[in-house]
Amino acid sequence: MTLNNVIEKPDLSIGFISLTDCAPLVIAKEMGFFKKWGLSVDLHKQNSWSTLRDKVHSGLLDAAQMLSPMPIASSYGLDCLKTKVVAPLVLSRNGNAITLSAALYETIKKQHIHQPYHSDIPLSSAYLKEEVATRKMLGNKIKLGAVFSYSCHYYQLVSWLQAGGINLQDVDIVIIPPADMVTALAAGEIDGFCVGGPWNTQAVRTQIGFTGVTSLDIWPGTPEKVLGLLQTFQENNPHTIQALIMALQEACEWLEIIANRFEAARLLTDSHYLDMPLDNIAPSLLGSCLTFHDESPRSVPSYNQFSLFNDRVGNCPDTIDGEMLVKHMKQQGHIKDGAEGALSVQDIFCSDIYHQTLALFSSKITPLNPLGSVLSSQELKIS
Repeated sequence: MTLNNVIEKPDLSIGFISLTDCAPLVIAKEMGFFKKWGLSVDLHKQNSWSTLRDKVHSGLLDAAQMLSPMPIASSYGLDCLKTKVVAPLVLSRNGNAITLSAALYETIKKQHIHQPYHSDIPLSSAYLKEEVATRKMLGNKIKLGAVFSYSCHYYQLVSWLQAGGINLQDVDIVIIPPADMVTALAAGEIDGFCVGGPWNTQAVRTQIGFTGVTSLDIWPGTPEKVLGLLQTFQENNPHTIQALIMALQEACEWLEIIANRFEAARLLTDSHYLDMPLDNIAPSLLGSCLTFHDESPRSVPSYNQFSLFNDRVGNCPDTIDGEMLVKHMKQQGHIKDGAEGALSVQDIFCSDIYHQTLALFSSKITPLNPLGSVLSSQELKIS
């Protein structure tokens, strides 16, 4: 069987943030999966999620690695013009962690010296209650960083605090781009943060942070990053999006093979991507969570997941996951009761596009090159 329609837009500009879980995009480019499916892709590193969002909205980027709540936020017009953004593919699950400053870690250790503190990993936020109360009495607050207001990081941080009995009014949550988190922690501007790799590992490596809990401990298996693009772009370029999904699906499956992950970490060290030492990038990819500079790493096998989830392919954008995110967005007052979004959750998390595309992929449909001619099975080497 062959695909008889040409790829409408073979040359694509795709945005990403310097995070370990941008790996599917990097692997699709470096291992030739984009090329295999007839695409020529330029990857553009962005510093902040708001900048990335705005460039997708304006058409400066054709698509992007997005935080899973971002397409919902765009469709509701949260801190932006209401813009129809869709997510036809989950790029990764899990991947975040909460890191506290080494100074705060030492303080709460002293406060709980007669309790089995070291055995209580993942860390409960209840250990912060005494310090929160002390600072409140002094007219001060613990300040924690999150990467974007409408992010799993923000909602996971809130969930973690509330689970330990922390009143959210007694802490400050501030928004800081991922690449600036460690600098802010080192400068004492924040007491901790929730971010994705490799920034937690960097904080531990430089002896300024303690990583006590991962997103896997808070919301296991939650979609973290998705492929996001304008609904109009998908409608005008359906075969392009099919090719893009196919290429990224292959990259995600490649990344599920642990033997491939060290090579992925090596590729991510490049200055075009993370520009970070290998020993900061590799741990989470290999299922290791560094906790403190003089403590053993914690084994977290599913720290980064790119495809498999509960023994099934986990790249389908599930409406149930989208509805869960909407629930948390409403709980935090980000979406007001009765507010009408530009799209329903089902229209944002496009499982229909994903399933249609994977049906083609499973049927071994031969992709097209940019000129519309069919590539040979020998060129593609599809098994």
